[in-house]
Amino acid sequence: MNTIATETDLYQTLGLARELEQQKEDNLQLEDFMNLMVTELTHQDPFKPMDNTELATQISQFATVSGIDKLNSSFSTLTDSMLSDQSLQAANLVGRDVLVPTGGGYLSTGGTIDGVVGLDSQASNLILSVYNPSGVLVREISMGSQPKGEVSFSWDGLMDNDEYADAGQYQITAQAMVDDKPVTPYLLMEARVGSVSIGGPGQGLALNLNGLGTVSFNDVAEIR
Repeated sequence: MNTIATETDLYQTLGLARELEQQKEDNLQLEDFMNLMVTELTHQDPFKPMDNTELATQISQFATVSGIDKLNSSFSTLTDSMLSDQSLQAANLVGRDVLVPTGGGYLSTGGTIDGVVGLDSQASNLILSVYNPSGVLVREISMGSQPKGEVSFSWDGLMDNDEYADAGQYQITAQAMVDDKPVTPYLLMEARVGSVSIGGPGQGLALNLNGLGTVSFNDVAEIR
């Protein structure tokens, strides 16, 4: 008569039974704790019984550990849910334009580099400087006086020598005057999202921008 191997027999064959038994021993459940508590109360010295405060402390400590395990499990579930939601949101960004603080933009053939300049107060003599991949200044764009807030700009690729720049990455900086003092406004560049990368635990989501590389999903200032 053939015998059917039990789960325990199978694990013993594979050499895993001892490991599984060890895991069971390491995981103290509520039932095990109560059995230990009853045993301790049964065999205690009747002339020196366990103090009620000590008993309450032991129960409280076990409840705290058990509660922390459940809390950690809940946080893990919440984190997975948030990552899933973010992944769906980020996937919807593919093919759309976003504003990000990259400091530069990608000029396609016949295209433009667009973005916004952020001013903390009204400024005068706002100038944008465009540098090619070699760091050479190829265009200065005077935008005059501008109010407080974000001011849109667009560079069509035309350089100061009246020739059109080659396709590629270009760095852009901004300078302005506020109360006769030079200031450096912040810049947000417009870029097209080509794809989305989902990193490992703690790494978060990343957007792969056409021609500009990767930025964190958290760095997106605006979706267009």
